[in-house]
Amino acid sequence: MSTLVYYAIPFFLLTLALEALALRGRRDLAGCEGRDSAASLTMGLGNVLISALARTAVIPFYFWIHRFALFEIAPSVGAFLVLFVAEDFCYYWFHRVHHESRFFWAAHVNHHSSRRYNLSTALRQSWTTPVTGPLFWAPLALLGFAPEMIAIAQGVSLLYQYWLHTELIGRLGPFEAVFNTPSHHRVHHGRNPQYLDRNYAGILIVWDRLFGSFEPEQEAVDYGITHNLESFNPVTIAFHEWRSMARDLLRAGSPREALGLAFRAPGWKPDGSGRTAADLRASHLAHRSAGAA
Repeated sequence: MSTLVYYAIPFFLLTLALEALALRGRRDLAGCEGRDSAASLTMGLGNVLISALARTAVIPFYFWIHRFALFEIAPSVGAFLVLFVAEDFCYYWFHRVHHESRFFWAAHVNHHSSRRYNLSTALRQSWTTPVTGPLFWAPLALLGFAPEMIAIAQGVSLLYQYWLHTELIGRLGPFEAVFNTPSHHRVHHGRNPQYLDRNYAGILIVWDRLFGSFEPEQEAVDYGITHNLESFNPVTIAFHEWRSMARDLLRAGSPREALGLAFRAPGWKPDGSGRTAADLRASHLAHRSAGAA
């Protein structure tokens, strides 16, 4: 995690309080719930501490890769503009893989486990993506961007994404054609079948449009995960999918089944009985098309 985020913590706390006041009495929105927000804040604090520890290994790793850089890219306005786009591209694939492969989903699922959608949800960060994530940005160091530059770009992306987690901001017109917005990101947090595994963007929504993962916000969003978690315990939130995956791996009938259970899409089963996000989405769209015929 970039040190830019540490300086933003007072701003986070202030805006959390202001949003909670604005949401009072709004029955049309998911709103806030004390235990849920407390769990999100605890997850965020844990992520800050674990990220700080992980940086002691990640930064030397990036410096080591940078020794083999293809180019020597000095800090400049132009370099940061290129890095802005390149970092966002890396983030898209980091995020997409962390949804579409169960091993990585186990690290990311906690961010989606809240049935609320407010600024505290932005702080419901993983305790294990500081381990599963860094490899996705390693190509930037190999291209020639210094680790310090990469850290700044990651911090800008993370700060941008904070304001996306609110129901108080509606559609934003032409801005939404290029940039990620609260409307786009509400879709991403929905458990509605047509919203599953959509809108992976960090800052630029153009990647979703380009790679076929874009979905506009249409019907009301049902927040959470396909099988909602009945717990506000941060340890349960952080590790429940890791435990579930470990149980499945112990029951696997072969190494091939074990690899599938670990790295194929969440919901996949060796006997074909599983329902992945792609399966649920396809079934919903087929049913909707049949109903319209």
